[in-house]
Amino acid sequence: MQFLRTLRAVRRTIVLVGVFIYAGTELILTRPKDRVARADWLHRFCARAIKRFGIKVDVIGKPPDKGVLISNHLSYMDIVTFAALHRCVFCSKAEIRTWPVLGWMTTMAGTVYVERGRGGSAVKAAKGMQEASAAGLPVIFFPEGTTSNGEGLLKFHSGLLAQAMASEEPIVPAFIRYHLDQDNGPDVSIADDVSYWGNRDMLAHIFKFLGLKGVRVEVRFAEKPIQFSADVLHRKVAADEARVAVARVGGIRV
Repeated sequence: MQFLRTLRAVRRTIVLVGVFIYAGTELILTRPKDRVARADWLHRFCARAIKRFGIKVDVIGKPPDKGVLISNHLSYMDIVTFAALHRCVFCSKAEIRTWPVLGWMTTMAGTVYVERGRGGSAVKAAKGMQEASAAGLPVIFFPEGTTSNGEGLLKFHSGLLAQAMASEEPIVPAFIRYHLDQDNGPDVSIADDVSYWGNRDMLAHIFKFLGLKGVRVEVRFAEKPIQFSADVLHRKVAADEARVAVARVGGIRV
C-alpha cells in the first residue's frame, strides 16, 4: 500500500509541475494586471489542479459573488478549493508568501498580505478589501489566523474582521472539512495527512497528500450574512459571534 501511495504521489507531482508550468506560461503571456484578471487566472489554475488530482468537491449552499467570506482553516488546500469554486481575492498572513508553489501563486493572484504587529498593515488590508469590492470580487480570509487539525475552532482574531465590518460589506460564514477513502490504510488520518498544521515540513506533507486516494472536500456556505448583535463595535465580541456563526455552518459546537 505504501508503494502504491508513493507511486501515486510521484505521478501527481509530475502532473502538478505540468499544471504549474502551464499556469506560469499563461501568466507570462497574458500579463494580467487588474484584480479581476488575476482572480480569473487563479480560478483557472486551481480548478485545473483540483480536476487533475481527482479531488471531489461537494458544495452545500452558494458561494457569495461579492462581500466577505470567512471560514475555518485546515490546510493549504483550503485556498486551492475556494479559488477553484469562484474567482476571489484572499487576505492572508504574510508568511504564506514563503510557502512553496502556493506562495508564488497567491502573490501573482493579488493576495492582500497582512503582517501582524506592523504599522500600516490594517490600512493595507482595508485598502485591498475596498479594491476587491470595487472590482466586484469577494474577499476571503481565515479569522483563526493559522491552520489547525480540525478538532474544533481556534480563537478568531479580530483585526481583519474589524476591517471587513468597517467596509460595511456582508460577511458570509463558511465551513470546510475533508473526507478520505478508507482504502488509504490505518496509518493515514485527516488530522495528520490532510490538515497541515504545526511545524510540519510543507514539501513532505504535500508529497504525502498527493499520494492519497479518494480525497473529498465538503464546503458549506451559510444562506445569509452574519447578523451581529448590538455589541458589534466591540471587536472581541464580534470575533466571538463570527466564530459561533462559522461553527454553526459546520454543525459543530464551540
